[in-house]
Amino acid sequence: MITFLVFSFLGDFSSVLFENPLMVSLSSMFYCISYLSLAYAAVSRIRFFNIDKVVGICLLLVFTINAYLMYQLFEVLQIKISDTTEVALFGVKSMALMVLAFMAFATYLNKDTKASILFLSTALCFVFADVLYYISNYYVYHYSFVVLDRLLHVLGLFFLFNYIIEYNRKRKKRIVLQSSSTAEQIVV
Repeated sequence: MITFLVFSFLGDFSSVLFENPLMVSLSSMFYCISYLSLAYAAVSRIRFFNIDKVVGICLLLVFTINAYLMYQLFEVLQIKISDTTEVALFGVKSMALMVLAFMAFATYLNKDTKASILFLSTALCFVFADVLYYISNYYVYHYSFVVLDRLLHVLGLFFLFNYIIEYNRKRKKRIVLQSSSTAEQIVV
């Protein structure tokens, strides 16, 4: 999570303060690394053997639809963006966001807890913020898209911090319960 926060901050910092094309690519690279680290954290916490068949089919359907829509956006951006590095970073960042959203949705369908809802909200905010960023920069510029993009990004960070708090609260409670049950076993 710390890796995500550091690279997300670097992406925010470089995208806000600098306008040249090199810094835009650098900002995209920082965001890409941050999303990949968050997706890795999500993948490392899920257990695939606990997924129900119906849930698996729903996940596969959602992933397929999402992949198709991202591919269509990739095709449009490939025509609009002359810099191949930016297009490649979009592809990698989109795949990381798809994996992140997929894992968040799978966790939500498996556990249905407050933490899983917060993580799903985080992933969806980041996905929609990223799509709005590309729409406003390469398709149709409108200040409302830019404002909504930044608002969704900040809201995603808010949900992420709440997820971290909730996850640590549950982890602490589990450790306390385990230590108290161990103490009771020793006494008996």
